[in-house]
Amino acid sequence: MKKTKGRPQPFGAVVDGSGVNFAVQVPAGKKCGLLLYREGGKEPEHSFDMSEDEGIGEVRFLRLEDIEAEKYEYNYVIDGKVYVDPYVREIAGKKRFGRRYDENPHQIRGRLVSAEYNWESDSRLHLPWHEVIAYSLHVRGFTKHSSSRVQHRGTYRGVIEKLPYLRELGINQIQCMPIYEFDECASARINYWGYGPAYYFAPKEAYAAGDSAVRELKDMVKACHREGIEVVLEMPFAGGIPAQTALECLRAYMLEYHIDGFVVNPYCVPWDMLTKDPLLKDIKLMRKDDTFQNIMRRFLKGDENMVNDVIRALRHNSAADGKCNYITTHTGFTLWDLVSYDSKHNEANGENNTDGPDYNYSWNCGAEGPSRKKTVMELRKSQVKNAFLLLLSAQGTPCLLAGDEFYNSQKGNNNVYCQDNEIGWVDWSRLKTDDSLFQYVKSVIAFRNAHPCLHRPEELMGFDRTACGVPDVSYHGENAWQIKAEVSSRQLGVLYSGADAGGVECFFAYNMHWLPHVFALPSPGKDKKWRLLTDAGNRMPGTLPELRDQKKIEVAQRSIAVLVSVKEEKKARKRSRAKKSAEKGGEQEKS
Repeated sequence: MKKTKGRPQPFGAVVDGSGVNFAVQVPAGKKCGLLLYREGGKEPEHSFDMSEDEGIGEVRFLRLEDIEAEKYEYNYVIDGKVYVDPYVREIAGKKRFGRRYDENPHQIRGRLVSAEYNWESDSRLHLPWHEVIAYSLHVRGFTKHSSSRVQHRGTYRGVIEKLPYLRELGINQIQCMPIYEFDECASARINYWGYGPAYYFAPKEAYAAGDSAVRELKDMVKACHREGIEVVLEMPFAGGIPAQTALECLRAYMLEYHIDGFVVNPYCVPWDMLTKDPLLKDIKLMRKDDTFQNIMRRFLKGDENMVNDVIRALRHNSAADGKCNYITTHTGFTLWDLVSYDSKHNEANGENNTDGPDYNYSWNCGAEGPSRKKTVMELRKSQVKNAFLLLLSAQGTPCLLAGDEFYNSQKGNNNVYCQDNEIGWVDWSRLKTDDSLFQYVKSVIAFRNAHPCLHRPEELMGFDRTACGVPDVSYHGENAWQIKAEVSSRQLGVLYSGADAGGVECFFAYNMHWLPHVFALPSPGKDKKWRLLTDAGNRMPGTLPELRDQKKIEVAQRSIAVLVSVKEEKKARKRSRAKKSAEKGGEQEKS
C-alpha cells in the first residue's frame, strides 16, 4: 500500500475502489498519525504520519492506495494517545454487550467499511403520517428474553424474525431506541438504553448476530421495507455535539441505510436547521412531547376538569409539528404498570428510588402491584383497553410501546435505563398465556384503518366541509350537541363525519366516570342507523346485537362505547317510518 494526498472531506474512512481516504479533525499544534491493524491483530501493523502542514485548518487527511480494506482496522494516535475515529462507520472489539474491557488502548478500533451492498431495489417507503401505526422498541430488549422464541435473541436479526408478528398486529413503522455504538459500561451502572456520548455513525456491534453490524442493520431495514414497515431511529445525541456533526449523521443513516425517519432531541440539535436541510426534506423528523400522554393518562384515571384538554388532544394532527401520540413510552411505566401502581418502584436501580419520573398520572385500580382480586384485575384490563381506544381514536400518528399489547410489565420500575435483564426486556410469555389483548388491539387498529374519518391527513376544522349538514367533527355530552365541560365532568361524546371520508360516521362515547351515564345520540344521517361495536367489556368489533334504541345509550362506568353508522335496509326504513307515524297519531289522539 502507498500513501497519497487524499481529501479533507468527508470525515471518517471512506473506502472506494482500491483505496481508502482518511480525514479527521485534530486541534492545532498536536501530532497525529494513522494506525493500521490486521483484522483481529492485537498491535498496529502500519502507521502513517498525518502532519499539520499537510492538512487544512484543523483537518488532517491522507489516502492509502492498493490496500485490501476488508483485512484492516484502524485508529488514530494524537499526541501519543490512541483514539477511535469519531466518524467511524463500524466498531471492532465490542461484540459482547455489557462487557467491561481492559485498558489495552488497541482493543477497540474502527473497521474499514465498503459501501457495497445489494439493496435489491429497496427504497424508503414514504408512508403518509396519518396512515402510520408506530411501535417503539429496544432492539436488544425486544427479543432478548427467552420467551421471545427467536433464533437470534437481542439482535437486528431478532427484529426480522418478529416482523410477521408486527404485520399481524397492524404495525407499519418501528421506532428503535439508540442503535449506534454507545459505551454501556462507561459508568458504574450499565447504560442499557444508550443515551449519552457515542460513536453515532456506527451501528452497535453487540446488536449483530454475525460479524457485521453494518450489513445486519441494512438487512433489517430492507426486510422491514419488504413488509411495508418503516424504520425510524431515535437519535437523541448528547449535549454539546456540534450541530453540523448531528446533521451529517442523520444524512448518513438516511443515505447509507435507507432510514425513514428520526426522533431527535431539539434541545441538543437545532430543530430549524434539521427541518430546513434540503436532503432531509422528505424524511420524517420527530421530537418527543408528553402533552398527549399526560392528558390521556389523567382522563383515563378519572381526573376532573379534563374534557377541554381531551378535545384538543383528540383533534390535533400531530404530524404538523413532528410529534407522535403515545400514552406510554420507554421513560415511565408500561401500560400494565400504569394501571397497577400508584408509585414508582425503582429500587433495583440502586438509587434509593430517587430516579425516574415522580409524576406518572397512574392509578393502581385499588391495589398496589400484583393482585389476585378479580375485581381489581378486571378493572385493570378494562382500563388498558380504554387506553388503547383513546390512543387509536385520536387524530395524528399513534405510537405503541412494545409489549403493551400483551400486558408486559417492568414490575413498577419506571426508569429501566440500567436494567439489561428480565425487568427491562419484553416478556413474551404473557402473550402465550393470554392473547386476548393482542387480538383486541389488532382489531382496533384494523377498525381505525378502515375508517378514514379517524385518521385524516389534515387538521379537523369543526365545520361542515361538504354541505351535508354535519361538521367534520363535533362534540357532545349527555345531551347531543352540548358539551358538558364543567370541572366535574368526565364524559365526552365525539362524532366524526364520514361524508367526505368513506361515507361512514363514527361516534365515541367516553365515560371515564366511576358511574354509568346515558348519552343522547346525534343522528347518524339520513336513512342510516347506529350500530354498537363495544360494550362495558370493551369487546371489539361488531360482536354485539343490534342497537335497539337509536336515541340514547347507557355507557357503563370507566368504559368507551364505539358506534358506526350503517345503511338501513328498505324494509327496516318502512317499519321505522310506520312506527313513527303510529306514535305521532297516538300522540294526536291523546291531545
